[in-house]
Formats: sequence, structure tokens, C-alpha cells
Amino acid sequence: MSVPYETTAYEPPESPESPEEHLARLLGRALNSFELPDETLRRLDCALAHDSSLHSAHHSAGLHRETYRHTWLLADGSALTLWELVHNTARGGVPQHEVYVDEEELRAATERLPLPPDAPDFELPVTVQLSPSAAPRHGFVPEDSADHARRLLRRAENTDRPGRETAALLATACGHRITQAFGRPWRSARAGLSFSLYEHAFLLRDGAEVSLWEVEHTATPDGRHMCEVYISEDAARAAMRRRAAQVS
Repeated sequence: MSVPYETTAYEPPESPESPEEHLARLLGRALNSFELPDETLRRLDCALAHDSSLHSAHHSAGLHRETYRHTWLLADGSALTLWELVHNTARGGVPQHEVYVDEEELRAATERLPLPPDAPDFELPVTVQLSPSAAPRHGFVPEDSADHARRLLRRAENTDRPGRETAALLATACGHRITQAFGRPWRSARAGLSFSLYEHAFLLRDGAEVSLWEVEHTATPDGRHMCEVYISEDAARAAMRRRAAQVS
């Protein structure tokens, strides 16, 4: 068994895709995309961002099977996942792609594949985080973290940005790291908007951790980029929904 990154027919694009482009590419290669419910496709029309991750793989005797999880963030704050199955078990060994709306359908389709039972899957954890994680954080950068916090709060334009109490707390920051939700920034071609969501995590001198959530978007009257900062992920995602609704 080998790790399938080099052998799979699934290849991410070189440049960022919009949620619509990613969906179109997924449906275009899936043999059974016509079976997806219309309601699912209608919900994906309002996607703001997306991410994909390899979920599991099975390689044995020249045959392979990989499953991928594709998740979209919708304008109402909910998330929708499609499961992609890629395998080369058909005649000729040509890779085939199938897409399913839930994990049970994916599992049933996987069980039908003529793969030998002697090679266990390797499973990868899902990397998409739609809510704050309780797991310990690592990789803080001890470089001007307090100044980074000051600059972040200074460029925030929302009136409900974190106030003096948060600023005073982050003045003791001795480390920080920045993580972007759903990978790279994505643009909605339909509305001409772009939204990006970042978590700025700070390590304080007493060992505590505090996060600020930054929303960058172009949902402004003149299309310029605007920065907003919130104390929680929920508040940041709510702001994204409000901004998207205001220009829809």
C-alpha cells in the first residue's frame, strides 16, 4: 500500500478557484453527477468558500481507491459536504469519479468495488474546521506578537470590533499564528464578491490562548477591500452572512 498523492487522478488546480468553479469541475468529472438532488445544487448556488481534503485511501495489487471530502460554506452560515470516490477498478484501469451527498451512500458505493480485502484503508482526519477546535494549538511564532495584535485591531473598520479590554489583554502576547479558514481566499463570480476568514491566535505570557477572527471582503459600495475583526468565529461568520445579504 502506498500513499496516493502521486498516483491519484485527482489534481488540484494551480490557481485558486471560486466555489462555483470548483463545483463545476467536480460535477464535470463525476459519472453520476446527474443523480444529485436539485435541492443540493440550489443550496450550493450561495456558497461563499470551500475546501477539500483527502479522507481515506486503499491501494492494493495495482488497484486504488481514494475518497475526498468537499465542503462548502454557504451564505446562511451552514456547511454542505459532497463525497467524491475515485477508483481504477473499471475495465482498462481508467480512473473514474463518482460523487455522493452523504457518507452512507459513499460507503455503499465503496463496498461494491472489486478491491481485495487484505489491504486495510488508511484514514486521514478531516481537515475542514467549521467550529472552534478544543484541541491544543501549536506553532506559535514569538515575533512582535503584541504589535501584530495592535495592528490587527487598528485596521478593523467594524464598529463592534474588540475594545480596550481585549487590546490590553493582547498587549501581553508572546506568540501568535495566523490560519485561514477554507484555505485560500475565494471569490463569488456571481456577485463579484470575495470573502476571506482568518484566525489570529495569540499565546499570552500566562500560557492562555486568545483568538481574534478577521474577515476581509469586498462587500463595500465601491468594491474596495475592508477588514473587520471579531472576538469569535460565530460573530465573524455572522458578519459574512450580513455583508453577503446586503449586496445580494
